[in-house]
Order: sequence, then C-alpha cells, then structure tokens
Amino acid sequence: MYDVTALGEILIDFTPYGSSEGGRALFEQNPGGAPANVLAALQNLGQKTAVIGKVGDDMHGKLLKETLEKCGVETKGMIVDPDYFTTLAFVALKNGERSFSFARKPGADTQLREDEVDTEILKNTRIFHCGSLSLTDEPARSATFYAIRCAKEAGALISYDPNYRALLWSSREEAKEQMRSVIPYVDIMKISDEETELLTGVESPEAAAGELIRQGVACAVVTLGKDGALLRTKDFMVQAKGAEREVVDTTGAGDSFWGGILSRFAYYNVKPGDLTEAQGLEFVRFANVVAGLCVEKRGGIPAMPALEEVMKQL
Repeated sequence: MYDVTALGEILIDFTPYGSSEGGRALFEQNPGGAPANVLAALQNLGQKTAVIGKVGDDMHGKLLKETLEKCGVETKGMIVDPDYFTTLAFVALKNGERSFSFARKPGADTQLREDEVDTEILKNTRIFHCGSLSLTDEPARSATFYAIRCAKEAGALISYDPNYRALLWSSREEAKEQMRSVIPYVDIMKISDEETELLTGVESPEAAAGELIRQGVACAVVTLGKDGALLRTKDFMVQAKGAEREVVDTTGAGDSFWGGILSRFAYYNVKPGDLTEAQGLEFVRFANVVAGLCVEKRGGIPAMPALEEVMKQL
C-alpha cells in the first residue's frame, strides 16, 4: 500500500547558475515537475510513494527516473517513451521569484495514455495526487481523469494542486474551464493566493476556501506567500504564518508545502472531514516549516528537507 501516488509532469527545471566567461547565462539541470517534487518531499518525510507519468528516452528522462528511484519513489508506473522528448522548463530567477519558458510541443508528459496508467498502483494507494498541467493536452487529460476515477473507486482520497502556468494554456478561459473541471472529484485541494479568482471566482483567500468547500472539497488550503497559509473545512478555519527565511530559490516551495500537508494526512490516516481544528493548525505549521527549509536551498527535489530537519525546527 502506498501512502501517496502522484500523476503528472515529470520534467527538468533549468535554473540560472551564473554566467560563462563570455557573459552568457549558465543553467543548472534540476529534476522537477510539481508531482515529482511532492513525492520527493513525502519520501523525505517518511511516506511511501509511487509515480505515474511519462518521460522521454533521453538523458533528461533517465536522470529523472534515477533521481526519483534514489529518493525511494516507486517508478514502475513511469513510462519511458522513445517517441517523445522529456519536457524542459527554463526558469528565470529574480529576487528568488520565478518566471518560466517551456520546451513542451509536445513534451513526453502530455502523451501519457489511459492504457498506460498503472491501475494496480491506484488500487493500492491511500491518497492520489495530481495537478493541472496534465490537463493542458490530450491524451494526458483523459488519462488524468481515468486515474482519478480508478483511485476514487478504490477508496483513495483525491488531492489536487492546480499550479497555474499561463504559458501552457491557449487562453485564460480554457485554463479556467479545465482546471475547475477536476474540483467535483477532489477531497483535499491547495491553491495559491494568486489563483483564488481563477479557480473560484472570488479573490479573498478566506472566501475562496469557503467556495471550494461549498463545491464539495472537504479540506481547502490557500497558500499566502510570506504570510503562511490558511486551511478550511466545513467546521473551522485556521491560519499560521511561517518563520522569516533567507530565500535562495522558491522552486518547489508550494510542492514541498503540499508534501508536508499530505504527509500529515498519511501519518495520522485521517479523513479530511474528520480533521479537528487542532490537527488542522498542526498540519499547516508543519507544512510551513517544510516549505521554509526548501526555499533556503537551490532546486526542487534536491531542496526537499528530511523529517529530522523539520521536527528539529518545530
């Protein structure tokens, strides 16, 4: 039994690493992709995880598979396809904040088919997690909904982090339609304070979380940047602010935070509807520390903290 299985983009983040002697930008090859980052965080926090997705049969795909295996993530659901190239994301950093350019036309992650989804993994997982980047193109969109249905039928909790990337959608309206289409299936959901209007139609984080609850999400979390995060259920709402940090790189910050939240659900084996206010506050505080430690290092997967580091700071 896996604590968490994630489906979606597994890619390489090329992050700035100074300049060459000729003054041209140098980039560092960092394994990443939101679902992969979440799984790496969970493994470091003591959970058992598996990945479902697709990479190319190239140097980047091989590195991604090796990296996840080194983290302890089960990769038997990860397809290596010689017909497509591994998706690449080039990241620009300014004051620790990121902007993106993608090489994904198409990327291997968009080409996962329904018949390639490992249903045995989905039948043996407590939590199934996905984002919205697998919804941008077919056949990955249909494969994502197929996996959600399989996991839900097997009794898994459904976790969703939309992770909006404007460049990967043909329009904001298409993004809004597709990203919202998953919400009726979701038990646990995270959005950022920049995504509230896009996903719910209201801007206030508190109101946005309430709207998600109204639509059937049992536990809604809104991240608030330096102000931490709030967590809401039908019974209560809590908010906790993280500690001041020396920010080196925000890559994977939201993913590490969500890995922290999911790790607590898995550790306590609690349903979101049964969550107490004290547990909700504990979950957010724990996840804030995970994310805080992550932004103090470079990269996504390499920056995920170990459970011992988190507990020491708590």
